[in-house]
Amino acid sequence: MSSTSSRPNRGALEPQRDVGRQRVAELLQAAAAVIQERGFEAATMAEIAARAGAKIGSLYRFFPNKEALAGELMRRHAEILQAEFDAIHARAADATPEELADILIDLLVKRYPQTRAFAALLDSRTDGTTVRRRIRGQALAGIKTALTTCAPDLDDNEAEDVAALVFNNMKTMVGMTMEDWATTPGAPDQLRLMNRLDLTAVLRPARQTAQ
Repeated sequence: MSSTSSRPNRGALEPQRDVGRQRVAELLQAAAAVIQERGFEAATMAEIAARAGAKIGSLYRFFPNKEALAGELMRRHAEILQAEFDAIHARAADATPEELADILIDLLVKRYPQTRAFAALLDSRTDGTTVRRRIRGQALAGIKTALTTCAPDLDDNEAEDVAALVFNNMKTMVGMTMEDWATTPGAPDQLRLMNRLDLTAVLRPARQTAQ
């Protein structure tokens, strides 16, 4: 019987003490690493426990099966992404368009190690496409809010269009700097400059109107 179905069909156990929360964080980090290396289907609960330096019973105490682990990894990915955008939104009102452009284009690069594990998880799930669309929608909404916080008079439709452009620039920056894309040493700097110029052209007039 597989480790996905060999335990009760309950959700993850939420620890109440700091030591438990630390243990869960270690287990999730280990799960992400193993899933990234081997894929979700090939990863086993025993291997995840061993990677975390934990007893298998400790893993099953918090996560009864791999589905519970996967659900918690996806929930935390969305939670951390939202926290990143909340921090960006807090800075956006005082940031120049150029500063905001750099903050946004670097976000996925900063999150790349976690994103790789998340992508490996989704690749093996039947609901992967649905989850990707949900995360993409979350990212586009976060970018749009950052843009309209920086430039409150920005037209809503234009904000959506620019958010989509910025999101694709963010993914391209990951490909150029973290993955094996066909590129040149100076291309990431050119992309960063292009992103700054685009946002400055759109946001600066809207900021001036608001002022």
